[in-house]
Amino acid sequence: MTKKEDHIALFIDCDNISYRSIEGIINELSKYGIVNIRQAYGNWTKDNLKNWEARLLEYAIKPIQQFDYSKNKNATDILMTIDAIDLLHTKDIDAFAFATSDSDFTPVVMRVQAEGIKVFGFGEKKTPKPFMAACSQFIFTEKLMGTRATKEVKEGSLSVTKNHRETLIRQSGEEMRNDAWLVNVLQTALEQTMDEDGWANLASIGKYINNSTSFSPINYGYKKLSNLIDTIDIFDVYLDRETKMMSIRERDE
Repeated sequence: MTKKEDHIALFIDCDNISYRSIEGIINELSKYGIVNIRQAYGNWTKDNLKNWEARLLEYAIKPIQQFDYSKNKNATDILMTIDAIDLLHTKDIDAFAFATSDSDFTPVVMRVQAEGIKVFGFGEKKTPKPFMAACSQFIFTEKLMGTRATKEVKEGSLSVTKNHRETLIRQSGEEMRNDAWLVNVLQTALEQTMDEDGWANLASIGKYINNSTSFSPINYGYKKLSNLIDTIDIFDVYLDRETKMMSIRERDE
């Protein structure tokens, strides 16, 4: 069973994350504990952040105002980093979460990790790899956007309701088998956790992967690692009917 984190601090870079992803982010983090610190950063005088206002109220997120003091300098990033480091030393936080697609936060993530604290990362698929790799677990926000109805009310006309949906699209077994990084992650985890007979418990494999990479099955369209293992179809799989525990080993040729 995944360890529950008691206290999670969430920092949102609203300049680099969609307001539509916040519901999925909160839901995902709630699997691990209570997101009792929720702070969103940006220049709230700008029109491009207007869509965030309703989400801040709905999810009890504290807005942090940061004016743009000069062009080409992101004061928001600096303030968000300072606040994260302050919390690191002044609050009892079990895990941090950064919602951003900006690689500038890589150093602060590495600093938090150095204290032995887990870091969840959320960002768009365009997020640079160094930031993704620095996180304990990184999830693409495109995979977290569910169905949500929004109303556009025009004066003198009826309300028009539009549904925004990002379907959780599962990659096929062939697509995943062609992903060299994914195959290497799974094979390495098996090699490092298998017993003398070559079998490894899936729980041990999952723990090893979580400790060594930023992998999440959600990025491939699967909520559970076991479902991904079944679909990628590169291992022999054994399910103990009594314990319901799955084990895998290298496939016999």
